[in-house]
Amino acid sequence: MLALSRKILVFALTAVATLSGSAQPAIQPTADINKVPVAAQPSPHFDADAATEAYLALMPPAAVARSNAYFEGGYWLILWDFLYGAAICLLLLNLRWSARMRDFAARITRFRWLQVFLYWLQYMVVTTILGLPLAWYEGLFREQQYGMATQTFGPWMGDQLKALLLGIFMGGLVAMLLFAIVRRFPKSWWLWGSVAGVGVSILGIAIAPVYIRPVFNKITKLNDPRITVPILRLARANGIPVNDVYEIDASRQTTRMSADVSGFAGTTRITLNDNLLRRGSPEEIEAVMGHEMGHYVLNHVLEDIIFLTIVITVSMAFLFWSLQWTIERWRTRWGISDPSDPAVLPLASLLFSILFFVLTPVMNSETRMHEKQADMFGLNAARQPDGFAQAAIHLGEYRKMRPGPIEEIIFFDHPSGYNRIHSAMVWKSQNLQLFENEPPQQAAH
Repeated sequence: MLALSRKILVFALTAVATLSGSAQPAIQPTADINKVPVAAQPSPHFDADAATEAYLALMPPAAVARSNAYFEGGYWLILWDFLYGAAICLLLLNLRWSARMRDFAARITRFRWLQVFLYWLQYMVVTTILGLPLAWYEGLFREQQYGMATQTFGPWMGDQLKALLLGIFMGGLVAMLLFAIVRRFPKSWWLWGSVAGVGVSILGIAIAPVYIRPVFNKITKLNDPRITVPILRLARANGIPVNDVYEIDASRQTTRMSADVSGFAGTTRITLNDNLLRRGSPEEIEAVMGHEMGHYVLNHVLEDIIFLTIVITVSMAFLFWSLQWTIERWRTRWGISDPSDPAVLPLASLLFSILFFVLTPVMNSETRMHEKQADMFGLNAARQPDGFAQAAIHLGEYRKMRPGPIEEIIFFDHPSGYNRIHSAMVWKSQNLQLFENEPPQQAAH
């Protein structure tokens, strides 16, 4: 099995190194989106609908078509990710690779906890190798085709290897914990496993900004007062306990623009990626940061943890029931004895993937609700509706701007670009007095 895995790895690496090309440039707006369109200028006859259409018109038809194609292709990738992952799980089960990996670990050591870790190491390596072709297509080749990846195959593969090593170490610790719980509480492991899962998730949220991100990117303190002073002023006004702003070199991987206020319990950090700093106007940066601070002030991290607790508990209960049924039915064929057997992992992964594939609209809707709330907070806090519209257009380089209502409910984890710009223009129409004394801005046509 390991020899076959090595052959698959060599073949996959050769194939992707041959096929992987250089990044293609994204289609940029024909007008300068940092200039407010005529219809969006404050006036006694300001119309939110007309202002929204004026902003949307800054995107040329070719850019709209490309964005739509990219985002709609993602719908299919949800399906292919599920089917491809399910196929890998079934392969490991039906060819009894999983049982052989468990037996190999058992021959190495008699300690159950160490057997779990050794099994996990093999599982991570084999599934990473088998999943590499789709991961390359989705994470590098397709991103290059749509002008969003800045990496070539070598640096991309380096990040994949880092992720694999982190997954082996951190995932191995979690696996040992969960299997120990299953052995200790054979009748109620789903409940105690839920508690452990929530605890691990909270720990991950806390340590990721400080300890995980620097593995993949360089994070430095931002010292430009033109950027930091307005952001820190906004943070202090909203009770966010930070004294510095950080920059992350996301441009080494992507052209996408982003920022966040992440962490909690002493690890809260404001981070802007260098694409936003390079391409965004000061108004856009303030608007984006107002949105991100909204997540913090509105306690979305806590609400997400509560929602995650419910999801994890339901998932563990589903796994408890479904594992009993499937093991009883296919125990002999797969060589799995009971839920405490490490060889059960591909089956557990398969059952989890089925559940979360079905729950895709639910998970997206919960996130989209929080994003909408953060949008409104950001508009009220930063008071930069035009900056907000500019950010929506930049995000429109890879997010469909005008989806149908059902399409948005199922596939969007953020409000659509149209809805975000329209909300900003409605807010502007209701707060025109804030802009009455501003000097006229050069308009984009």
